[in-house]
Amino acid sequence: MLGEPAIKMLRYQQQFQFFDQSKLDASIRFINLSQVVLDNDLNAVLQEIVKEVEAASPGMVVVDSFRTVVRKAQSGAGDVELQGFIQRLALHLTSWQATTFLIGEYDEDETRDNPVFTVADGLFWLSQHVERNSIVRKMQIRKSRGQASVPGMHTFRITDAGLQTFPRTFGLTGNEEKARGQRRLSLGIPELDAMLGGGIPEGDSLLLAGSSGTGKSLLGAQFIAEGLRQGEPGIVAMFEERPQEYAQRAAGFGLDLDTPQQEGKLNLLYIRPLDLSVDETVREIIDAVQEIGAKRLVIDSLAGFEMALAPGFRTDFRESLYRMIGALTRIGVTVLSTVEVQETLTVFSLSDFSIFFLIVDFLRLLFVSINGQLRKMMVVIKMRRSAHSIDMREYEITSRGLVIGEPLRGYRALTTGVPEPWNLKSAEVQDLPDTLESL
Repeated sequence: MLGEPAIKMLRYQQQFQFFDQSKLDASIRFINLSQVVLDNDLNAVLQEIVKEVEAASPGMVVVDSFRTVVRKAQSGAGDVELQGFIQRLALHLTSWQATTFLIGEYDEDETRDNPVFTVADGLFWLSQHVERNSIVRKMQIRKSRGQASVPGMHTFRITDAGLQTFPRTFGLTGNEEKARGQRRLSLGIPELDAMLGGGIPEGDSLLLAGSSGTGKSLLGAQFIAEGLRQGEPGIVAMFEERPQEYAQRAAGFGLDLDTPQQEGKLNLLYIRPLDLSVDETVREIIDAVQEIGAKRLVIDSLAGFEMALAPGFRTDFRESLYRMIGALTRIGVTVLSTVEVQETLTVFSLSDFSIFFLIVDFLRLLFVSINGQLRKMMVVIKMRRSAHSIDMREYEITSRGLVIGEPLRGYRALTTGVPEPWNLKSAEVQDLPDTLESL
Protein backbone atom coordinates (compact mmCIF):
# COMPACT_ATOMS: atom_id res chain seq x y z
CA MET A 1 0.00 0.00 0.00
CA LEU A 2 1.49 3.31 1.07
CA GLY A 3 4.09 1.85 3.39
CA GLU A 4 7.65 0.86 2.49
CA PRO A 5 8.40 0.11 -1.19
CA ALA A 6 8.91 -3.59 -1.85
CA ILE A 7 12.58 -3.13 -2.73
CA LYS A 8 13.20 -1.42 0.61
CA MET A 9 11.27 -4.05 2.53
CA LEU A 10 13.25 -6.84 0.91
CA ARG A 11 16.53 -5.09 1.65
CA TYR A 12 15.75 -5.07 5.36
CA GLN A 13 14.11 -8.49 5.60
CA GLN A 14 17.04 -10.29 4.01
CA GLN A 15 19.07 -9.43 7.12
CA PHE A 16 17.04 -11.97 9.11
CA GLN A 17 17.78 -15.69 9.32
CA PHE A 18 14.32 -16.69 8.10
CA PHE A 19 14.76 -14.93 4.74
CA ASP A 20 14.93 -17.32 1.77
CA GLN A 21 15.48 -15.57 -1.56
CA SER A 22 14.50 -18.68 -3.53
CA LYS A 23 10.91 -18.22 -2.32
CA LEU A 24 10.49 -14.83 -3.99
CA ASP A 25 7.98 -14.65 -6.85
CA ALA A 26 7.31 -18.40 -6.52
CA SER A 27 6.01 -18.81 -2.95
CA ILE A 28 6.01 -15.17 -1.88
CA ARG A 29 4.84 -12.26 -4.02
CA PHE A 30 5.12 -8.55 -3.26
CA ILE A 31 2.37 -6.49 -4.94
CA ASN A 32 2.65 -2.70 -4.88
CA LEU A 33 -0.80 -1.08 -4.82
CA SER A 34 0.30 2.37 -3.69
CA GLN A 35 -0.61 4.07 -6.98
CA VAL A 36 -4.05 2.45 -6.98
CA VAL A 37 -4.70 3.79 -3.51
CA LEU A 38 -3.56 7.29 -4.45
CA ASP A 39 -5.49 7.56 -7.74
CA ASN A 40 -8.75 5.68 -7.09
CA ASP A 41 -11.58 5.16 -4.65
CA LEU A 42 -12.17 2.23 -2.28
CA ASN A 43 -14.04 0.16 -4.88
CA ALA A 44 -11.04 0.24 -7.21
CA VAL A 45 -8.71 -0.74 -4.35
CA LEU A 46 -10.96 -3.67 -3.43
CA GLN A 47 -11.17 -4.86 -7.05
CA GLU A 48 -7.38 -4.79 -7.37
CA ILE A 49 -6.92 -6.78 -4.17
CA VAL A 50 -9.53 -9.33 -5.30
CA LYS A 51 -7.87 -9.67 -8.72
CA GLU A 52 -4.41 -10.27 -7.29
CA VAL A 53 -5.57 -12.75 -4.66
CA GLU A 54 -7.72 -14.76 -7.08
CA ALA A 55 -4.80 -14.95 -9.50
CA ALA A 56 -2.36 -16.30 -6.89
CA SER A 57 -4.81 -18.24 -4.66
CA PRO A 58 -2.59 -17.77 -1.61
CA GLY A 59 -2.87 -19.34 1.81
CA MET A 60 -1.80 -16.11 3.50
CA VAL A 61 -2.37 -12.46 2.64
CA VAL A 62 -0.65 -9.50 4.29
CA VAL A 63 -1.90 -5.94 3.72
CA ASP A 64 0.84 -3.55 4.84
CA SER A 65 -0.19 -0.98 5.73
CA PHE A 66 -3.95 -1.28 5.88
CA ARG A 67 -3.98 1.81 8.07
CA THR A 68 -2.91 3.95 5.11
CA VAL A 69 -5.84 2.69 3.04
CA VAL A 70 -8.26 3.65 5.78
CA ARG A 71 -6.66 7.06 6.23
CA LYS A 72 -6.82 7.75 2.47
CA ALA A 73 -10.44 6.62 2.38
CA GLN A 74 -11.42 8.81 5.32
CA SER A 75 -10.28 11.88 3.40
CA GLY A 76 -12.83 11.30 0.62
CA ALA A 77 -15.38 8.80 1.91
CA GLY A 78 -17.82 8.70 4.78
CA ASP A 79 -17.95 6.22 7.65
CA VAL A 80 -20.73 4.23 5.95
CA GLU A 81 -18.70 3.78 2.75
CA LEU A 82 -15.61 2.84 4.72
CA GLN A 83 -17.50 0.27 6.80
CA GLY A 84 -19.02 -1.19 3.62
CA PHE A 85 -15.55 -1.54 2.09
CA ILE A 86 -14.23 -3.34 5.16
CA GLN A 87 -17.21 -5.70 5.33
CA ARG A 88 -16.96 -6.60 1.62
CA LEU A 89 -13.22 -7.19 2.02
CA ALA A 90 -13.96 -9.44 5.01
CA LEU A 91 -16.44 -11.49 2.95
CA HIS A 92 -13.87 -12.00 0.21
CA LEU A 93 -11.21 -12.98 2.74
CA THR A 94 -13.55 -15.56 4.23
CA SER A 95 -14.41 -17.05 0.83
CA TRP A 96 -10.70 -17.27 -0.07
CA GLN A 97 -10.03 -19.22 3.15
CA ALA A 98 -6.78 -17.31 3.40
CA THR A 99 -5.29 -16.21 6.70
CA THR A 100 -5.05 -12.45 6.38
CA PHE A 101 -3.04 -9.92 8.35
CA LEU A 102 -4.15 -6.30 8.23
CA ILE A 103 -1.19 -4.34 9.57
CA GLY A 104 -1.45 -0.80 10.83
CA GLU A 105 -0.15 1.77 13.28
CA TYR A 106 -2.88 2.86 15.67
CA ASP A 107 -3.09 4.90 18.83
CA GLU A 108 -5.01 3.60 21.80
CA ASP A 109 -7.82 6.12 21.23
CA GLU A 110 -8.36 4.88 17.65
CA THR A 111 -9.49 1.42 18.77
CA ARG A 112 -12.92 2.65 19.89
CA ASP A 113 -15.76 2.56 17.35
CA ASN A 114 -13.37 1.52 14.59
CA PRO A 115 -14.95 -0.77 11.93
CA VAL A 116 -11.61 -2.48 11.28
CA PHE A 117 -11.45 -3.77 14.86
CA THR A 118 -15.09 -4.85 14.70
CA VAL A 119 -14.74 -6.92 11.53
CA ALA A 120 -11.39 -8.53 12.38
CA ASP A 121 -11.52 -12.02 13.91
CA GLY A 122 -8.36 -11.44 15.91
CA LEU A 123 -6.49 -8.46 17.29
CA PHE A 124 -2.81 -8.56 18.24
CA TRP A 125 -1.70 -5.32 19.88
CA LEU A 126 2.05 -4.68 19.87
CA SER A 127 3.51 -1.90 21.99
CA GLN A 128 6.84 -0.54 23.13
CA HIS A 129 7.34 0.59 26.72
CA VAL A 130 10.11 2.83 28.00
CA GLU A 131 11.06 1.96 31.58
CA ARG A 132 13.81 4.20 32.92
CA ASN A 133 16.75 3.47 30.63
CA SER A 134 15.31 0.27 29.13
CA ILE A 135 12.80 -0.50 26.40
CA VAL A 136 10.50 -3.51 26.62
CA ARG A 137 8.29 -4.75 23.77
CA LYS A 138 4.98 -6.32 24.74
CA MET A 139 2.15 -8.11 22.96
CA GLN A 140 -1.48 -8.44 23.99
CA ILE A 141 -4.05 -10.75 22.39
CA ARG A 142 -7.10 -8.54 22.70
CA LYS A 143 -9.38 -10.60 20.51
CA SER A 144 -9.37 -14.13 19.12
CA ARG A 145 -12.67 -15.49 17.84
CA GLY A 146 -13.40 -19.18 18.26
CA GLN A 147 -10.57 -19.98 20.64
CA ALA A 148 -9.27 -19.13 24.07
CA SER A 149 -6.22 -16.91 24.53
CA VAL A 150 -3.93 -16.20 27.46
CA PRO A 151 -4.75 -12.78 28.93
CA GLY A 152 -2.17 -10.24 30.00
CA MET A 153 0.94 -8.72 28.48
CA HIS A 154 3.44 -11.06 26.83
CA THR A 155 6.95 -9.87 26.08
CA PHE A 156 8.68 -10.28 22.75
CA ARG A 157 12.06 -9.43 21.30
CA ILE A 158 13.26 -8.74 17.75
CA THR A 159 16.35 -10.85 17.10
CA ASP A 160 18.35 -12.09 14.11
CA ALA A 161 15.82 -14.92 13.87
CA GLY A 162 12.91 -12.48 13.66
CA LEU A 163 10.23 -11.80 16.23
CA GLN A 164 10.36 -14.13 19.26
CA THR A 165 7.52 -14.18 21.80
CA PHE A 166 7.68 -15.23 25.43
CA PRO A 167 4.21 -16.12 26.78
CA ARG A 168 3.50 -15.50 30.46
CA THR A 169 2.40 -19.11 30.94
CA PHE A 170 5.35 -20.74 29.17
CA GLY A 171 6.34 -23.92 31.00
CA LEU A 172 3.25 -23.85 33.23
CA THR A 173 0.84 -25.34 30.70
CA GLY A 174 0.99 -27.89 27.91
CA ASN A 175 2.97 -31.03 28.63
CA GLU A 176 1.81 -33.12 31.57
CA GLU A 177 3.55 -32.39 34.84
CA LYS A 178 6.08 -35.03 35.86
CA ALA A 179 5.40 -36.79 39.15
CA ARG A 180 8.07 -36.17 41.75
CA GLY A 181 10.07 -39.26 42.55
CA GLN A 182 11.28 -40.55 45.91
CA ARG A 183 14.95 -40.40 44.92
CA ARG A 184 17.35 -38.08 46.75
CA LEU A 185 20.03 -36.12 44.93
CA SER A 186 23.41 -35.83 46.62
CA LEU A 187 25.26 -32.53 46.88
CA GLY A 188 28.58 -34.38 46.87
CA ILE A 189 29.09 -33.81 50.62
CA PRO A 190 27.94 -36.84 52.69
CA GLU A 191 27.60 -34.84 55.93
CA LEU A 192 25.40 -32.25 54.23
CA ASP A 193 23.28 -34.93 52.60
CA ALA A 194 22.69 -36.39 56.06
CA MET A 195 21.67 -32.97 57.39
CA LEU A 196 19.08 -32.72 54.60
CA GLY A 197 17.64 -36.13 55.45
CA GLY A 198 19.47 -37.96 52.66
CA GLY A 199 19.95 -35.23 50.04
CA ILE A 200 17.61 -32.99 48.04
CA PRO A 201 14.38 -34.76 47.03
CA GLU A 202 14.23 -35.03 43.25
CA GLY A 203 12.13 -32.26 41.72
CA ASP A 204 12.45 -29.93 44.71
CA SER A 205 13.72 -26.36 44.77
CA LEU A 206 16.34 -25.54 47.41
CA LEU A 207 17.26 -22.01 48.41
CA LEU A 208 20.84 -21.47 49.52
CA ALA A 209 21.04 -18.15 51.40
CA GLY A 210 24.14 -16.50 52.83
CA SER A 211 26.26 -13.40 52.73
CA SER A 212 29.16 -12.83 50.34
CA GLY A 213 32.01 -15.28 50.93
CA THR A 214 30.00 -18.06 52.54
CA GLY A 215 30.55 -20.43 49.58
CA LYS A 216 27.13 -20.41 47.93
CA SER A 217 28.44 -20.59 44.36
CA LEU A 218 30.96 -23.27 45.32
CA LEU A 219 28.26 -25.42 46.88
CA GLY A 220 26.18 -25.02 43.73
CA ALA A 221 29.17 -26.13 41.63
CA GLN A 222 29.66 -29.19 43.86
CA PHE A 223 25.97 -30.05 43.43
CA ILE A 224 26.35 -29.93 39.64
CA ALA A 225 29.67 -31.83 39.69
CA GLU A 226 28.16 -34.61 41.80
CA GLY A 227 25.31 -34.97 39.33
CA LEU A 228 27.79 -35.24 36.44
CA ARG A 229 29.63 -37.99 38.30
CA GLN A 230 26.32 -39.86 38.53
CA GLY A 231 25.52 -39.35 34.85
CA GLU A 232 23.00 -36.56 35.37
CA PRO A 233 23.39 -33.59 32.96
CA GLY A 234 23.24 -30.16 34.55
CA ILE A 235 22.88 -26.45 33.87
CA VAL A 236 24.21 -23.42 35.71
CA ALA A 237 22.23 -20.27 34.87
CA MET A 238 24.46 -17.37 35.88
CA PHE A 239 23.79 -13.65 35.95
CA GLU A 240 26.97 -12.31 37.53
CA GLU A 241 29.91 -14.33 36.18
CA ARG A 242 30.97 -15.38 32.72
CA PRO A 243 31.04 -19.14 32.04
CA GLN A 244 34.81 -19.21 31.61
CA GLU A 245 35.35 -17.47 34.95
CA TYR A 246 32.93 -19.84 36.67
CA ALA A 247 34.67 -22.93 35.27
CA GLN A 248 38.11 -21.62 36.17
CA ARG A 249 37.08 -20.91 39.75
CA ALA A 250 35.55 -24.38 40.06
CA ALA A 251 38.79 -25.91 38.74
CA GLY A 252 40.62 -24.33 41.69
CA PHE A 253 38.60 -26.66 43.94
CA GLY A 254 39.25 -29.76 41.85
CA LEU A 255 35.98 -29.60 39.89
CA ASP A 256 36.32 -30.19 36.13
CA LEU A 257 33.51 -28.39 34.35
CA ASP A 258 35.25 -27.99 30.98
CA THR A 259 35.14 -31.66 29.92
CA PRO A 260 31.38 -32.09 30.57
CA GLN A 261 30.73 -28.96 28.51
CA GLN A 262 32.65 -30.40 25.57
CA GLU A 263 30.72 -33.67 25.92
CA GLY A 264 27.37 -31.85 25.89
CA LYS A 265 26.48 -32.86 29.46
CA LEU A 266 26.80 -29.41 31.02
CA ASN A 267 25.66 -25.98 29.94
CA LEU A 268 27.04 -22.92 31.70
CA LEU A 269 24.31 -20.55 30.60
CA TYR A 270 25.15 -16.87 30.84
CA ILE A 271 21.92 -14.90 30.82
CA ARG A 272 22.79 -11.53 29.36
CA PRO A 273 21.97 -8.84 31.91
CA LEU A 274 20.09 -6.47 29.62
CA ASP A 275 16.38 -5.64 29.95
CA LEU A 276 15.29 -9.23 30.50
CA SER A 277 11.76 -10.38 31.16
CA VAL A 278 11.23 -13.38 33.40
CA ASP A 279 9.37 -15.15 30.56
CA GLU A 280 12.38 -14.78 28.29
CA THR A 281 14.63 -16.16 31.03
CA VAL A 282 12.35 -19.14 31.64
CA ARG A 283 12.26 -19.86 27.90
CA GLU A 284 16.05 -19.78 27.60
CA ILE A 285 16.57 -22.05 30.62
CA ILE A 286 13.87 -24.58 29.65
CA ASP A 287 15.22 -24.75 26.09
CA ALA A 288 18.67 -25.51 27.52
CA VAL A 289 17.19 -28.14 29.89
CA GLN A 290 15.42 -29.91 27.05
CA GLU A 291 18.44 -29.71 24.77
CA ILE A 292 20.73 -31.76 27.04
CA GLY A 293 18.11 -33.52 29.20
CA ALA A 294 19.29 -31.73 32.35
CA LYS A 295 18.26 -33.10 35.75
CA ARG A 296 19.96 -30.47 37.90
CA LEU A 297 19.88 -26.69 37.67
CA VAL A 298 21.73 -24.02 39.65
CA ILE A 299 20.50 -20.40 39.50
CA ASP A 300 23.36 -18.18 40.61
CA SER A 301 22.04 -15.85 41.84
CA LEU A 302 18.51 -14.58 42.45
CA ALA A 303 19.87 -11.12 43.25
CA GLY A 304 21.69 -11.09 39.91
CA PHE A 305 18.54 -12.32 38.20
CA GLU A 306 16.52 -9.46 39.67
CA MET A 307 19.09 -6.90 38.54
CA ALA A 308 19.08 -8.36 35.00
CA LEU A 309 15.36 -7.76 34.66
CA ALA A 310 14.00 -4.62 33.09
CA PRO A 311 12.88 -2.18 35.82
CA GLY A 312 9.20 -2.79 35.24
CA PHE A 313 9.57 -6.52 35.96
CA ARG A 314 11.43 -6.03 39.25
CA THR A 315 8.28 -4.82 40.97
CA ASP A 316 6.70 -8.24 40.32
CA PHE A 317 9.76 -10.25 41.27
CA ARG A 318 7.88 -12.63 43.59
CA GLU A 319 5.41 -13.48 40.84
CA SER A 320 8.31 -13.91 38.45
CA LEU A 321 10.07 -16.39 40.71
CA TYR A 322 6.84 -18.29 41.26
CA ARG A 323 6.36 -18.78 37.54
CA MET A 324 10.00 -19.63 36.87
CA ILE A 325 10.49 -22.17 39.67
CA GLY A 326 7.06 -23.68 39.01
CA ALA A 327 7.85 -24.15 35.32
CA LEU A 328 11.21 -25.80 36.05
CA THR A 329 10.16 -28.18 38.83
CA ARG A 330 7.09 -29.09 36.77
CA ILE A 331 9.32 -30.81 34.21
CA GLY A 332 11.20 -32.73 36.90
CA VAL A 333 14.29 -30.53 37.28
CA THR A 334 15.83 -30.18 40.74
CA VAL A 335 16.67 -26.50 41.31
CA LEU A 336 19.28 -25.02 43.65
CA SER A 337 19.08 -21.22 43.84
CA THR A 338 21.51 -18.92 45.63
CA VAL A 339 20.62 -15.60 47.20
CA GLU A 340 22.81 -13.13 49.05
CA VAL A 341 21.77 -12.02 52.52
CA GLN A 342 23.17 -8.93 54.19
CA GLU A 343 24.93 -10.11 57.37
CA THR A 344 24.91 -7.84 60.42
CA LEU A 345 26.27 -10.24 63.08
CA THR A 346 23.42 -9.11 65.33
CA VAL A 347 20.27 -10.25 63.51
CA PHE A 348 19.57 -13.67 62.00
CA SER A 349 18.00 -12.58 58.72
CA LEU A 350 16.74 -15.33 56.44
CA SER A 351 16.46 -13.64 53.07
CA ASP A 352 16.02 -10.19 51.59
CA PHE A 353 13.27 -11.59 49.37
CA SER A 354 9.81 -12.60 50.62
CA ILE A 355 9.91 -15.84 48.68
CA PHE A 356 9.63 -18.55 51.30
CA PHE A 357 6.25 -19.71 50.05
CA LEU A 358 8.02 -20.64 46.79
CA ILE A 359 10.84 -22.59 48.37
CA VAL A 360 10.44 -26.24 49.28
CA ASP A 361 13.85 -26.60 50.99
CA PHE A 362 16.00 -23.95 52.64
CA LEU A 363 19.67 -24.04 53.73
CA ARG A 364 21.18 -21.03 55.52
CA LEU A 365 24.91 -20.22 55.56
CA LEU A 366 26.17 -17.60 57.99
CA PHE A 367 29.21 -16.12 59.73
CA VAL A 368 29.64 -16.17 63.51
CA SER A 369 32.31 -14.49 65.60
CA ILE A 370 33.96 -16.87 68.09
CA ASN A 371 37.15 -16.17 70.00
CA GLY A 372 38.14 -13.36 67.67
CA GLN A 373 37.61 -15.50 64.56
CA LEU A 374 34.97 -15.20 61.83
CA ARG A 375 33.78 -18.77 61.37
CA LYS A 376 31.26 -20.26 58.95
CA MET A 377 28.14 -22.10 60.06
CA MET A 378 25.25 -23.77 58.25
CA VAL A 379 21.80 -24.87 59.34
CA VAL A 380 18.85 -26.47 57.57
CA ILE A 381 15.82 -24.21 58.05
CA LYS A 382 13.22 -26.15 56.11
CA MET A 383 12.66 -29.45 54.30
CA ARG A 384 9.03 -29.69 53.25
CA ARG A 385 8.97 -33.36 52.32
CA SER A 386 11.15 -34.91 55.03
CA ALA A 387 12.74 -34.58 58.43
CA HIS A 388 16.10 -32.83 58.65
CA SER A 389 18.89 -32.05 61.09
CA ILE A 390 18.40 -29.18 63.53
CA ASP A 391 22.12 -28.87 64.31
CA MET A 392 24.18 -25.84 63.43
CA ARG A 393 27.45 -27.14 62.00
CA GLU A 394 30.68 -25.40 61.27
CA TYR A 395 32.26 -25.78 57.85
CA GLU A 396 35.39 -24.69 56.02
CA ILE A 397 36.19 -23.88 52.41
CA THR A 398 39.24 -25.92 51.41
CA SER A 399 40.97 -26.87 48.19
CA ARG A 400 38.55 -29.83 48.06
CA GLY A 401 35.47 -27.63 48.40
CA LEU A 402 33.19 -27.38 51.44
CA VAL A 403 34.18 -29.60 54.35
CA ILE A 404 31.68 -29.90 57.22
CA GLY A 405 32.72 -30.32 60.82
CA GLU A 406 30.90 -31.47 63.94
CA PRO A 407 27.86 -29.73 65.44
CA LEU A 408 28.93 -26.72 67.49
CA ARG A 409 28.17 -27.20 71.18
CA GLY A 410 28.78 -25.09 74.26
CA TYR A 411 27.49 -21.78 72.85
CA ARG A 412 24.23 -19.91 73.00
CA ALA A 413 22.79 -17.21 70.70
CA LEU A 414 24.57 -18.66 67.67
CA THR A 415 21.99 -17.16 65.32
CA THR A 416 22.95 -13.65 66.39
CA GLY A 417 26.39 -14.09 64.86
CA VAL A 418 28.02 -13.18 68.20
CA PRO A 419 27.46 -16.29 70.39
CA GLU A 420 28.40 -16.62 74.04
CA PRO A 421 29.92 -19.65 75.78
CA TRP A 422 27.32 -21.62 77.68
CA ASN A 423 28.91 -21.49 81.17
CA LEU A 424 26.38 -22.02 83.95
CA LYS A 425 27.28 -20.54 87.30
CA SER A 426 26.68 -22.56 90.46
CA ALA A 427 23.61 -20.50 91.34
CA GLU A 428 22.20 -21.10 87.87
CA VAL A 429 22.82 -24.84 88.24
CA GLN A 430 20.85 -24.89 91.52
CA ASP A 431 17.97 -23.00 89.92
CA LEU A 432 17.96 -25.16 86.77
CA PRO A 433 15.47 -27.83 88.01
CA ASP A 434 12.98 -25.10 89.01
CA THR A 435 13.49 -23.41 85.65
CA LEU A 436 12.90 -26.64 83.72
CA GLU A 437 9.82 -27.40 85.84
CA SER A 438 8.35 -23.97 85.11
CA LEU A 439 9.00 -24.45 81.38
